Amino acid sequence: MPPAAMSIAAPARINGVALHAPGEALTPEDLRQRACTELLRQAAQRAGLLAADDPQPTGGAISEAAAAAIDAHLDAALQLPTPTEDDCRRHFAARSQSFSAGERVRLRHILFAVTPGVDVVALRKRAEAALVDVRCHDASSQDGFAAAAGKLSNCPSGAEGGELGWLRKDDCAPEFAKEVFAHTEIGVLPRLVHSRFGLHVVEVLEREPGVVPAFESVQGAVSNALRQQGFVTALRQYLRILESAAVVEGVSLEASDTPLVQ
Repeated sequence: MPPAAMSIAAPARINGVALHAPGEALTPEDLRQRACTELLRQAAQRAGLLAADDPQPTGGAISEAAAAAIDAHLDAALQLPTPTEDDCRRHFAARSQSFSAGERVRLRHILFAVTPGVDVVALRKRAEAALVDVRCHDASSQDGFAAAAGKLSNCPSGAEGGELGWLRKDDCAPEFAKEVFAHTEIGVLPRLVHSRFGLHVVEVLEREPGVVPAFESVQGAVSNALRQQGFVTALRQYLRILESAAVVEGVSLEASDTPLVQ
């Protein structure tokens, strides 16, 4: 679950450029995102790809010229190796299940929705209490999860005991699918599942495995996955270099996992 936004009194800055207005509410991750973007915007200016008078970002939004210049600068600055066929085969052999097609799960859930103004700490406590309750419920009873879903869930499925039916990865929010499909458990998951919608208590009722395709049919996708991994690694390293040479005030890029580097 994303951390709650906090009001930041004194503007954080990169080389004197403010990342937000005084008192603007930002999550720590949003602040790091803006810092990463500003480091790259200024790097593009130093490289002569962006005019010195490019307008400073407003509300975190950069100009179209800045976005294009950052892309051009990264193309030149990041040295990305081309994956070989052997690289691709090793990656596929280690992660073949992630390329499977047709995998399905039948599940039900209890949603604790994150809405504007909600007390996320209290919400998490309620979700954790519900998770403990349904996991400890008498296994011989079929009503515990359904009763909790009907009483607590913020999803319309609560009226049906939390039933969501059969789902494939593409039917779910990516972060939800990653958590559910990356494991093989059956039953109530021993952890809360976070998604953009809130916190979920999830029970997997059944799983149907997908079919793993031949390497040749997905070689392009495997190569793209390796290229993306290489890009993420190179970008993180480059951002560390830019940060070390910059005057950074009020923000830490340590362990940054912003959309820029995903």
